[in-house]
Amino acid sequence: MQFDLTDDQRAIQEAARRFTADRITPHAAEWDEKHIYPKVTIQAAAELGFAAIYVSEANGGIGLGRLEAALIMEAMAYGCPSTSAFISIHNMAAWMIDAYGAAPVQAKYLPSLVTMDTIASYCLTEPGSGSDAAALKTRAVRDGDDYIVTGSKAFISGGGVNDIYVTMVRTGEDGPKGISCLVIEKDMAGVSFGAPERKLGWHSQPTAQVNFDNVRVPAANIVGAEGQGFAIAMAGLDGGRLNIGACSLGGGQRALDEAIGYARQRIQFGKAITDFQATQFKLADMETELAAARALLYQAAAKVSANAPDKTRFAAMAKRLATDTGMAVADRALQLHGGYGYLMDFPVERIFRDLRVHQILEGTNEIMRMITARELLRAVN
Repeated sequence: MQFDLTDDQRAIQEAARRFTADRITPHAAEWDEKHIYPKVTIQAAAELGFAAIYVSEANGGIGLGRLEAALIMEAMAYGCPSTSAFISIHNMAAWMIDAYGAAPVQAKYLPSLVTMDTIASYCLTEPGSGSDAAALKTRAVRDGDDYIVTGSKAFISGGGVNDIYVTMVRTGEDGPKGISCLVIEKDMAGVSFGAPERKLGWHSQPTAQVNFDNVRVPAANIVGAEGQGFAIAMAGLDGGRLNIGACSLGGGQRALDEAIGYARQRIQFGKAITDFQATQFKLADMETELAAARALLYQAAAKVSANAPDKTRFAAMAKRLATDTGMAVADRALQLHGGYGYLMDFPVERIFRDLRVHQILEGTNEIMRMITARELLRAVN
């Protein structure tokens, strides 16, 4: 059927759901409360191929499409949006090296990225350039067979913990055409990290500023050509936006399911609150909105896999709708729990905190609207 998953896609989804039920869901609350980075669990996901979902089979990945990746991220986020998002970022970085790196940089890094013996971060945002990513200041100056890198990156997932940092640097003129992409290792001299950020959510993964003080990076570590970095970053974000949208759908679905379970048991005025039409309408709206956002996200994923001309617009629309919807559903699920929803004893409190940042990262939802409008008006003209 045109609007249904294939048998293979259902098998992939089921494998991700089983892994989540066994390895993520039972532990997610503890990871959140104690700020535990579950490296062993993350590496176990790599054994299923989930660290290199759309890395080519020639380079050791499982070579799937963006829809299959979305299914996996959605399933894992049902247990823990924070952990699923962390794995998504690693996938994005590994894909950049696979898709744009020359053979030497692929051979150097991809084998250990596929197994997650090496874990990657993606470094674009800076203290002074968030939504205006093309204004980044981190500079790389060619010096013989190396680049000398100086600058800082902000809000980096895995900062201080991960092994490599796929980093956007300025090698040329101001603006997007002067940006290149380098792979920088944690242990290179001059690499340092800020204190771990104290965050509202995403407690199962560390976030920190990454600093480069005259870091000498081999020129062979460039991904793509000089000046191609911004295009690579944006191509990566098309997929990253789908994944973070999928994480919001997984978290939103968990919040809805928790709300249904709670509402069936909660007795008020002599009956379960599911017997009240107001509750039924709220649940119906939550389910409808999740289904609509999921349909758009899956369509966008198919377009990104097919390299369709409108892939960027659909990725932006899907990210905006899925992350707004996931957050709205989590908010209403918390409300249905009443005061109990505000307690850490119930999963909706954690999901609510984890999903909020999805409306900000991988491009804020305001930027998603700008991209959608720009692409729409360009198509009309």
